[in-house]
Amino acid sequence: MNRTMITATNTMSQIQHKMDIIGHNISNVQTNGFKRKESYFNDLLVQQFETMGRADRENGRLTANGVRQGTGAKISQAKILLTQGSLKTTDRDLDVALKKKDLFFKVLVQGEQEQSVNFTRDGAFYLSPDSQNPNNMMVVTGNGYPVLDEFDDPIVVNGNIKEIAFSENGQLRVTSHDGGAETFNLGIVSVKKPQFLEQIGGNLLGFPANMDELAVAEGNIVTALTGAARGEISLQQRSLEASNVDLSKEMTDLMNMQRHYQFQARSITLADQMQSLVNGIR
Repeated sequence: MNRTMITATNTMSQIQHKMDIIGHNISNVQTNGFKRKESYFNDLLVQQFETMGRADRENGRLTANGVRQGTGAKISQAKILLTQGSLKTTDRDLDVALKKKDLFFKVLVQGEQEQSVNFTRDGAFYLSPDSQNPNNMMVVTGNGYPVLDEFDDPIVVNGNIKEIAFSENGQLRVTSHDGGAETFNLGIVSVKKPQFLEQIGGNLLGFPANMDELAVAEGNIVTALTGAARGEISLQQRSLEASNVDLSKEMTDLMNMQRHYQFQARSITLADQMQSLVNGIR
């Protein structure tokens, strides 16, 4: 395999990775609160061949001295973009939209081995009967994940519900038919370094499994908004945030990547044809 084939093969694998990211964005264009990913390319190691004996004699030369040959490209970064999605009115009491791009709700997700706290922008909440007390209702997401309060406890309300109201600073107030009322502070965090989070699935974000290797404290990535910090919260009831995916841009990027992939594949074909010609010389 010659140098051209190696360079094209290295690049094709990275282009495929970028197309996978674009496809994931497109598949979630209708997912509430979804945040798109953007990836960037960088050159792999390059090698410089000096072909000019005396560079000082090349005055006026328009091309570079020597030949620089690379080994392909790689994705240097794939980051989550927290740009605000458009808000759509639903007129549903349990629909809530966050109005600042760095805010996320805390939800409890059951993994294969243990439960973990994840983050979402999807404010389409529902009421589900509490397994421990059928007379109570638990506030959950559309996937059934319990919504947490500021102390990371699931929000459980009395089942005799008359009215549900969310304040702009993230407080849930539930009024019952007998005149009683319960209030809960929604668990909301401010994400400061989204590049350290990974997409768990759909519109969920969570800490990566290799947090110890990253040598970054969770508190430096997200900040829980409690006490006086709850003044930074801004939400809107009876509304949902749409995905921040621009379908036209994603389709354009996908077509460009497909053209790049075809170009690299054509390079391999041409290199193979050149080898065939050389090997056929007698």
